This record gives sequence, structure tokens and C-alpha cells, in this order.
Amino acid sequence: MFFLPIKNWELSIESDKLNYIMRRLILLIIVFTGIFINYSYSQVDSHFSLFEYSQNIYNPGAAGSNNAMCVTSLHRQQWVGWPEGRPQTTLFSFDMPLADVLGVGLNINQDILGFQQDLNISANVAYRVELDPGMLGVGIGIGIINRAIDGNWITWQSLTGGTVYQDPAVPHMDNKIAFDMNFGATLVGDDFWIGISTTHLLRPTINFEVELPSYISRHYYLVGGYNYSLPNPSFDLVGTGMVLSDGSTVEFQVNAKILYNKSFWGGLSYRYNDAIVPMIGVHLINGLSIGYSYDIVTSKVGSYNSGSHELMVRYCFNLKGGKTPGRYRSVRRL
Repeated sequence: MFFLPIKNWELSIESDKLNYIMRRLILLIIVFTGIFINYSYSQVDSHFSLFEYSQNIYNPGAAGSNNAMCVTSLHRQQWVGWPEGRPQTTLFSFDMPLADVLGVGLNINQDILGFQQDLNISANVAYRVELDPGMLGVGIGIGIINRAIDGNWITWQSLTGGTVYQDPAVPHMDNKIAFDMNFGATLVGDDFWIGISTTHLLRPTINFEVELPSYISRHYYLVGGYNYSLPNPSFDLVGTGMVLSDGSTVEFQVNAKILYNKSFWGGLSYRYNDAIVPMIGVHLINGLSIGYSYDIVTSKVGSYNSGSHELMVRYCFNLKGGKTPGRYRSVRRL
């Protein structure tokens, strides 16, 4: 009976801490969403259901935040069964801490959609400083976007040998390269993380020398997660979320996972007006992590395909020896 009040007091402290973090997250989401309506001409970034593992492509402040050398590969096959031109995305990402105050990374991302093929290559550098809540990384990413267009569409005229109409607004068999820049910050604590960032900071122009050259609009991200230890020490509840805007539309996704023995996890994700996503994964003791998700498409295009598949493979090892992957029990690694 003597220890019961102490236990309740400890639970109250933990609840107050959780409520404090959640209030700050909600406030950030409200403020962040309020600045989203800026531009109307946009180009959508690659997106992943397992977005915790793809942070380095949209937030350079995340470089080195695992306190380990990590190599990550993600592959997404979207709208399987779609006749032609369905989206396919492949990501290779590498990041590590450097000299205690820096994080560096390299990202290679290929995105195929219809007659358009994008290859993004970027290098990240983050300055890291330890604060009371955790490790803060503020970084910049610099790279290039290579966009290839094959606008030679099959039309009735091309099949019958007639004159093919060439739309002056559509380039045909062309390839262009543009300079790109990203900026972001990530704060990682013992049981939470939060990041805010923007991609395509300079709104690079893709000029195919047609009547309507296009630019890639800025994208804005707010992401975060919290790891809550359940009464049974073998289980943890992990919640993550993302708010994304390209200046004309807003997308958000929330994930809930149950982690068993710090190794095996399974959960469910919801992407607003788009998909419900079951997901599973494992984090092995040798630093290898594997994850899989399956999108059950709830939008109108769902009746024309059999869903989307996503596979993640990550390997992390601690450069200084000891327990992998590092100091923080960050939910980014789950």
C-alpha cells in the first residue's frame, strides 16, 4: 500500500509529459498548416507509407540523427494492376554522424510516373547540438533533379498512319537538369522526435523550351512521433504522423504501431482520402531492419488497381562500438 501512491504519481508525471508533447505537436500542426496556401502550380514529391525511414530526402536536419551509420533502401510499387504508367519509386539513402557536431548524408531517389522520369540526387549536411529535450539537427540539402520526358503518346492518328498532332505545351523526348535545395530541422529525444522542413527551396525551373515551362513548387513537411511504454515492459505503443503540403493541397498521414521486445512491430496507417495501410516489420539485433506495407486504396482509383506495395531494408551500425544503433531510442528506427 505504501508504494501505490508513488506509482500513481509516476504515472501522472508520464501522462503530463505526454500531454505536453502532444499539445506542442498540435500547435505546430495548426500554425504550420496556416502558412500552406502560397502557390497554385505544383509538382508532388515522392511519398512513402513508411515515411519514418525516408526522412533524409525531405529533411536534411535528420542526417546522423540515429547516431549510427545507416544505409536505407525503399521501393514502392503503387497501384499494382493499373494498365500503364503507374507510379514506381526507388530510394537509396545513406547518413551518419561526423565529428560529434555534424551529420552527413547522401540520397538517390528515382520516381517514375507515366511518361515522366525523375532522378533526384542530393547531399545533406546537418549541424547537431545537444539540448535538454534531446539532439537538435539543423541541416541543408543540395543536389540536382534530372527530369526526362517521353511525350510521344500513342494516338489514333499514329496508329492509322495519319498526321500526329503535337501539343506545343508538351515536350517530346527531352531531358533537363535543375539545381535543387532543401532545408530542415529535427529534434530527437529519448522517446519522441519531431521535424519541420521544406524541399525545393528555390523552386527550380524545368525548362523544356516549350510554351509553358514549369517550376517545382516548395513542399512543406511537419513530422513527428512518440514512443509510449505500456505497463507490460515487452510492449511499446508507437505513434507517428506527417502533414505535407505543396502549397495548393494538404495531405496528412497517421501511423499506430505495437512494438514487441524492441524488435517486432505491426500496425496500421491512415492517409486522408487515399488509403488504409497495414504494415509489419522487424529490427534484428545485428542492426538490420526490414519493413513492409500494403496500401488498401480508398480513393476513386482504388477500383482500378489492387493496392500498393512498399518494402524497406535498413542496416545500421554504431561507429564507436557498443549497442546498435546508438544513443537514442528513436522511433525513426522502428
